Amino acid sequence: MSDFKDWFNSIPFFTRYWLACTVVLSILGKFGILNYYFLVLDFNAVLYRFQLWRLITALFYYPTGFNFLMNCYFLYSYSKRLEMGMFEGKPADYFYMLLFNWATCVVIALMIDLPILMDPMVLSVLYVWCQLNKDMIVSFWFGSQFKAMYLPWVLLAFNIVMRGGGVTELIGILVGHLAFFLLFKYPQEFGGPALLTPPMFLKQMFPDTRYVGGFGSAPQSRAPTRPATGGFGGHNWGRGQTLGGN
Repeated sequence: MSDFKDWFNSIPFFTRYWLACTVVLSILGKFGILNYYFLVLDFNAVLYRFQLWRLITALFYYPTGFNFLMNCYFLYSYSKRLEMGMFEGKPADYFYMLLFNWATCVVIALMIDLPILMDPMVLSVLYVWCQLNKDMIVSFWFGSQFKAMYLPWVLLAFNIVMRGGGVTELIGILVGHLAFFLLFKYPQEFGGPALLTPPMFLKQMFPDTRYVGGFGSAPQSRAPTRPATGGFGGHNWGRGQTLGGN
């Protein structure tokens, strides 16, 4: 249990509780402790009976099985990589992206009567990571390797073959592409404003802890860099410390 606790606490904050809520709510629905019908999206129940909790529980509940395990693996792997990579030290920015993806998934799901949001949400996060690391080589089943930019489309094809679906994967790709465009491509390539900048109250709730700076560029440290004033090689090496001193 100590090893499990250490592993669990090592997961970054939002990925940790997204994964935990998904596992707990799915197990409660599996064993009938909670009626799964009240956990999924239903247009009439949300709009006419004001069962607004469904908007949240539809993200966390998923029928247990092989697809559930695959989704948990992708959630853990790629949400963790994003949260500890591009969004490291910027929890409010990552949370705001998750909120945007979730809200977009909810709107589309209500329009097409999609009851569960885990598939498109996980794929939307995976898509953003793949676009940020498009030339990285990733591995898939049977030892196949390809660039990360193709992984969402490989998963789409895989699910079409295995389950005959593909709609939820397409929604995830669409939502992920929209989030990536607004976060990175629109400000960089078109010179537009950063449209997914989190509001101040989120920054106060989840303050930056390490980096400052805009998206799409290498994060910069908060500590200002002092210009070199001399020293060996043109660098200011500082006064140093005496070994063994107090």
